[in-house]
Amino acid sequence: MDADEFEATVAESMATELERLGSSKRLVALTDADLTETQVLRTAADSERVAAATLAEWTDDEDHDGAREAFADFREQERDHCDRITDLLEDEYEGDAESVDPMHAELRSLESTAARLGGLVGRALVGDRTHLQVVSFFVNEGDEERADCFRDLRTETVAQGERAAALLEEVCGNEDEWDEARDAAEAVIEAAYDAYAGSLDNLGIDPKPIC
Repeated sequence: MDADEFEATVAESMATELERLGSSKRLVALTDADLTETQVLRTAADSERVAAATLAEWTDDEDHDGAREAFADFREQERDHCDRITDLLEDEYEGDAESVDPMHAELRSLESTAARLGGLVGRALVGDRTHLQVVSFFVNEGDEERADCFRDLRTETVAQGERAAALLEEVCGNEDEWDEARDAAEAVIEAAYDAYAGSLDNLGIDPKPIC
């Protein structure tokens, strides 16, 4: 298996979950239906802050040189993402990196290099769809500055997933390790989807698309 095949396989196996995570209901679930600009930005900043903390933990205990370098780079990028988002807020916002959502909790449970890289591929697939919804939100609000910010963040998050997938070609020496990475990617997406569906259910909204 190679990087492109890995990403395609995960995206195909989790197509239903990813499609629903890419719907307009995504921000409703993430903000508990508080679709104000401030809450959308705070929610996005919290996600980046928690991701940076996760990557900091991984950087400290990773043995593979290439993966450790990538985790360190991604950590700094996520910190930068958080700063760029909070700069868009009118008031200061520190957030709480200790309040971990289910997707990031799943990421933090991963221990092997292959699993962590696979998890990052899963996170990038979720982040791609989430950032697109934030872009659409600010386009609808007529705020191109904020929309452009999240376009850039979306591009950078997708690139993280591509780099993680490429590193799997170095890390995975057999099919079992590829399977471990795939299981992790799917588990991360599943955690994000279960949280999404649960939040909508609590709000009395069906997560399934209306046909």
